Amino acid sequence: MGTTSDRNDPRLTHGADDGPTPQAEVYLVLSDEERAKGFVRPVRRSYIHVGPPGPRYDLEDLTEHQKEIFGGPDRRERYVKFEPYPHDPESSNTGRFWTQEQLDAVGKGCGSQTRMSQDIAETYARSPLFYGATYCVSCQRHLPVGAMGEFVWLDNPEERVGT
Repeated sequence: MGTTSDRNDPRLTHGADDGPTPQAEVYLVLSDEERAKGFVRPVRRSYIHVGPPGPRYDLEDLTEHQKEIFGGPDRRERYVKFEPYPHDPESSNTGRFWTQEQLDAVGKGCGSQTRMSQDIAETYARSPLFYGATYCVSCQRHLPVGAMGEFVWLDNPEERVGT
């Protein structure tokens, strides 16, 4: 497994995987010059697959109207619960709909530890939102990172990778 700072490298892969797959031949990293500017987070090389986080607020059953719109059998994702968010005058986001599959996956990562190369770790430390997915060596899949991602840092399990 190698790295490149060339966004047009044809060996690059993108996003999460639907099933097991080998690691990519190369991964994109920030240039040496960009990483040399300093880090906004600690340089961490290991993370744990814990699975996606669950709802932060109490879930509600769907109303009849919501069931008609979002819960029908002809929908690709059938929603079963709604998580209302506290009122925020700065946001138009009122909440999130959850599928049963999403709820069943909460906290169900494999628990394995993955280590990354120094230049990938430095890319996360310089630009925490740089990646949308990272690899789990046990599941052999690229899975989401970020606030709703599936990984936490080994030395700080309260912090999600990619936040």
